[in-house]
Amino acid sequence: MKLKIAIILLLAGVFLAGCISNPPTGVQPTVQSTATPTMQPTGAITLNGAGATFPYPLISKWSSEYNKIKPNVQINYQSVGSGAGIQQITAKTVDFGASDAPLTEQEYANISGILQIPETIGAVVVAYNLPGIPKGMRLSGDVVADIFLGKITKWNDPRIVSLNPGTQFPAKDIIVAHRSDGSGTTFVFTDYLSAVSPDWKSKVGKGKSVNWPVGLGGKGNEGVSGILSQNPYSIGYIELAYAKLNNISYAYIKNKAGKFIEPTLETTANAAAGAVPTLPAGDKSWSSVSIVDAPGDNSYPIGSFTYLLVYKDQTDKTKGRTLAEFLWWVVHDGQKYSSDLLYVPLPNDVVSLNEKTIKLMNYNGQPLI
Repeated sequence: MKLKIAIILLLAGVFLAGCISNPPTGVQPTVQSTATPTMQPTGAITLNGAGATFPYPLISKWSSEYNKIKPNVQINYQSVGSGAGIQQITAKTVDFGASDAPLTEQEYANISGILQIPETIGAVVVAYNLPGIPKGMRLSGDVVADIFLGKITKWNDPRIVSLNPGTQFPAKDIIVAHRSDGSGTTFVFTDYLSAVSPDWKSKVGKGKSVNWPVGLGGKGNEGVSGILSQNPYSIGYIELAYAKLNNISYAYIKNKAGKFIEPTLETTANAAAGAVPTLPAGDKSWSSVSIVDAPGDNSYPIGSFTYLLVYKDQTDKTKGRTLAEFLWWVVHDGQKYSSDLLYVPLPNDVVSLNEKTIKLMNYNGQPLI
């Protein structure tokens, strides 16, 4: 009898296996993607962030690499612009925000208990689409300002030609491209133009959003890159990584020392070096921090720190600790991914500053890390 029961169970198992491996006609087996599982690991934690498009390629890399180390941690980042990122962290609809511009005094006053953590350093380039003219056109700050003011309208304008002897410029109208959304990249670019052009400073000024005298608007670095790629004879400003990724030419910019400088990791790091010793604590205002038009023969003049924004007092102990651990990894191991994506790794002094800031994060007064 025991033998018969064993045989029956064995046959039943074989029959069921056949049914599962060979579904009836018209019925497709369920297949889970290995890239994006439909179920998260036990104890899964999701951190949501939003903000600057400037560091988006780097944050995306961090998210994927950190998930390999901590499979239960999923980091979702929305590349919506610095202005939207500040709005969302203010409203506490995300766990962290990101901005290329430090908080203004008013923004800092409006967000009680906010911490500003420099995550990387990047360059903003003056990019262009000029058929037959490759990377390396030379431009000065006053000329760039007058192009964006609408005072220089033709590519063969004598002021452009005089900076580029031997280059034949077409008698074509200049198509100006700029950001349409609240943008830290815009803040960096207009901060630079305000530093080098009194006319720009008095008529337009600096900010995440400004009233552009001329041009077409694109959302995000992606949008401006799209305008440049699709429109010959156009000019705009984008983060260096976007120019490289989209194979868009960019200008060498005349710096404070009178040298025409290519935007590179080294020249951007040179610009940041002078500001490092005077940086404020992470729980103080950073509104006066700027590295545009920095001194030095080999300093590229349009660059910036870009910041992660988090609350000092966390309301969820588990999520708060997970966020603090992720930020600690970002400013240490995460920096090794910066250079390949054309961002400048943080100097040691800035890493030390960030360590002190992250250690301020707490739950009910107890440090999270």
